[in-house]
Amino acid sequence: MNVKSNRKRALLLLLSETSPAVPSSSSMWVHPINKERETHGEYHHLMPQLRNDPPKFKEYFRMSAETFDYILELISPVIYKQTTNLRKPVSPEERLSVTLRFLATGLSFRGLAFTFRMGVTTVRMIVLETCDALWKILQSTHMPVPDAQICKHAAEEYWTKWNFPNCFGSIDGKHIRIQCPTKSGSQYYNYKQFFSLVLQGVADARCRFLTIDVGAMGKQSDGGVFSSSDLFRCLEKNAFNLPESMPIPNTNVETPLMLVGDEAYPLLPYLMRPFPRSNLNIPNKIFNYRLSRARRSVECAFGIMASKFRILNKSIETQVEFAEHIVKACCILHNVIIDKEGTDYDLFDETSTSAITPLPTSRKRQSRNVALNLRNTLKEFFISEQGSLPWQDVMQ
Repeated sequence: MNVKSNRKRALLLLLSETSPAVPSSSSMWVHPINKERETHGEYHHLMPQLRNDPPKFKEYFRMSAETFDYILELISPVIYKQTTNLRKPVSPEERLSVTLRFLATGLSFRGLAFTFRMGVTTVRMIVLETCDALWKILQSTHMPVPDAQICKHAAEEYWTKWNFPNCFGSIDGKHIRIQCPTKSGSQYYNYKQFFSLVLQGVADARCRFLTIDVGAMGKQSDGGVFSSSDLFRCLEKNAFNLPESMPIPNTNVETPLMLVGDEAYPLLPYLMRPFPRSNLNIPNKIFNYRLSRARRSVECAFGIMASKFRILNKSIETQVEFAEHIVKACCILHNVIIDKEGTDYDLFDETSTSAITPLPTSRKRQSRNVALNLRNTLKEFFISEQGSLPWQDVMQ
């Protein structure tokens, strides 16, 4: 019995020595396909050609090479990884390229992993870290916290371009589609019957975002989103140090600086909304037209951003916290591109915001008397000789 047992053990030992070991996929440090990243990866064989073709570079990255290099120089120290004895890290330029392609196309992490010859987890971490770095590094320069000087300058531009006095921005909110968060119930399920988080933005006359608020749950009402936002608290406490009043151009009448919004927002001394649509007389129609015209800046801002970054036109398939980083990165990149290249109104297409759903129209609210009087003052200005526009009677 012992002899047979020993022979069996010897035979098994011989087989184990002669048979080649087949490593499991989980034990691989780098998959064989990904080992050829520097030869066949999209970045390595395409980037040199894009550098020599500026129009194609802009089409690929949604920005010029100069803007790309400007961003890269600022965020490189944050996203740089040190070389080790085990393997060579992904360069900051390649990390930025992967992230911009994710934002520009909305491709899945798995799809990008194949084209760039990387692991899925590697792509996910690159996008997360780079989006976070984009916001933290660029926000202070390209979307600083508004103050009196910024708001006054914005109001001057608004009057020049959109003919609305003492307005420093237009406000709007959009639902950004996300996958159902784990154990969230119906908290993120909105009135359009899909899961979302809310992006609320204030745009200046050049369609840049002055400030944004990201992360409200899709189920929240329009009033709840605004009243629970940091923007509302700042305006209520005058944290921006806005002057109490400024003269309307070409008159001695003074009003405070204000925002303009649609029916989804309340009428407040610092926030104008349209007159109710029922039983409108001509002066009220003219006011609504002028306000609607002023609101075009924020509609253009959302439209241009959604045209550049297609990730906003599909469901963001990440955790909510990660989705917030992605949305913030899109907003700050939108501002950087405008600051460096100007506003491209040709990109604005109302159909491009079809996946970015607006907030619902609000029910009638109790408006403050001060705000009512302010709206009437503006209405009278718009039909006066100093404030009227030649075409407004036809457009209203």
